[in-house]
Amino acid sequence: MDRCIVLVDAGYLLGAAASLLAGEPSRSRITVDHAALVQGLREQAESETERPLLRIYWFDGAPDRVPQPEHRRLRVMPRVTVRLGALTRSDGRWAQKGVDAAMHAELTELARNRACSDVVLVTGDGDLLPGMMAAKEHGVAVHLWAVQAADGDYNQSEDLVAEADERRVLDRTWITKAVRAKELGGICAPPPAPRPEIAAILSAPLPDSGLAPTAERTPEETEHPSGGGGSDHGAQERVPAPKGVPTPKDLAALRAPGAQPAQPAQHPTTATLRWSSDKGWVDRPGAAPEPSEVASMPTLAQVTTAEQRWADREEDITTVGGDPYEVGQVFARRWIGRLGDQGHLQNLSGMYPRIPHRIDGELLRYAARFGLLAHKDDQIDEHDRYAIRAGFWREIDVRTATEHAPAGD
Repeated sequence: MDRCIVLVDAGYLLGAAASLLAGEPSRSRITVDHAALVQGLREQAESETERPLLRIYWFDGAPDRVPQPEHRRLRVMPRVTVRLGALTRSDGRWAQKGVDAAMHAELTELARNRACSDVVLVTGDGDLLPGMMAAKEHGVAVHLWAVQAADGDYNQSEDLVAEADERRVLDRTWITKAVRAKELGGICAPPPAPRPEIAAILSAPLPDSGLAPTAERTPEETEHPSGGGGSDHGAQERVPAPKGVPTPKDLAALRAPGAQPAQPAQHPTTATLRWSSDKGWVDRPGAAPEPSEVASMPTLAQVTTAEQRWADREEDITTVGGDPYEVGQVFARRWIGRLGDQGHLQNLSGMYPRIPHRIDGELLRYAARFGLLAHKDDQIDEHDRYAIRAGFWREIDVRTATEHAPAGD
């Protein structure tokens, strides 16, 4: 009996933290160190109740109640139990279903079975009022914790506040020990430094004529949309591009026979354009033929043993945060470390920015494990795809630079 239990409504805790730190309740605007958060909850609960912790119950929503990466990491932590409700989309907004009912059932059952003397509730929903009252009738002391409101007002039901035995506010100082706002404007980690030959191609002016028609777009064009535009047949002058960045098909036209660039000296002869599709490498006019080394380049699955696969899963659950950039780095680090022939690494580096289709597909499937599909018709967001590949190339760059550093550096 002389133990405490913490029941956490993750939607309330993290949504209120996002409002406090990022100005809006979207959990995508914050990053959470779940290990630090759980440890902070445990220490705070044991200090306030003067009872040892029995368990932390983490209630959250998930699409089809399928555990997301953060849930998989949480449920393998000591003294943490994860309970999932449904996460549904209505009128363009995500809403939890069944979380309050699960918290109510757990609270009343714990109190009825005298599993603890103190219960800490981290929630703001007034639907838990009957459960709180039932717990008190069974002799359990109920502690209600709130997250500091961004506007300084209550972000909890006043009925809950009135009924609680004890109340505490988790202020900004406490929250920021485990939660921080994401920086605006893109991926959380810096992208790889642009390579000179790619920068030269992208900065080169487009030819006035001879561009490939834009009606048919390849998968690469869909993946990397651009503002470049082609010339209409018979038109006297080219329609200006909205963003001034050529499409992959425009770049292919620069290499096509008969294309007359305005300033050919600015187009490096070493620059090549390679394409990939669901069927593998595809040649396009002006693009280099399929390199012979692609067929012999192994995938991560082919160079991973059963023991390594087990260790990878454990690492994914416990330490990999799921940030797109980090996911790309982890994948590349494993692939590099298990390559028997390091010549593959040099071959891959020379293919930048194109990743061989088999490896790229494997990379994106690996990223999907971390919830990066974002529930968008099972498609990874374009921005996340860029971040995943940027992390992959940064790890390749680090390894190739290290291996080719002059002696004595």
